[in-house]
Amino acid sequence: MLIEIEFNQEEAIYMQLRNHIIKMIARNELQNGQSLPSVRQLANEIGVNMHTVNKAYSILRQDGFLQLDKHRGAVICIEYDKQTHHNQAYPNMEMFVAEAICKDISLMELQSLVEDVYRGMKK
Repeated sequence: MLIEIEFNQEEAIYMQLRNHIIKMIARNELQNGQSLPSVRQLANEIGVNMHTVNKAYSILRQDGFLQLDKHRGAVICIEYDKQTHHNQAYPNMEMFVAEAICKDISLMELQSLVEDVYRGMKK
């Protein structure tokens, strides 16, 4: 599993890992039912502490992207309620839009940007 972590970035390593896995799911590089490497294996692979990987996996489980199974380990399992997801995403989207408005980005430019990112993920 190819995961690149930026150790000099402000974003916490476990969040980088979480976000990278979500992007891999969005791009169909990881599918529902697919097992992820064990915590130890992934930690060794990317050169981080096991607790970092464990925290990322725990957050992914809480966010409805994977299940932790005693026999299979971490398994991609997309579970969500659309309304709950919208409620959770709204504050982030609201901030994203507020920043765009402050930087004088028009609604059309913003829509175009979102469409480009969406299409890039769905390739």
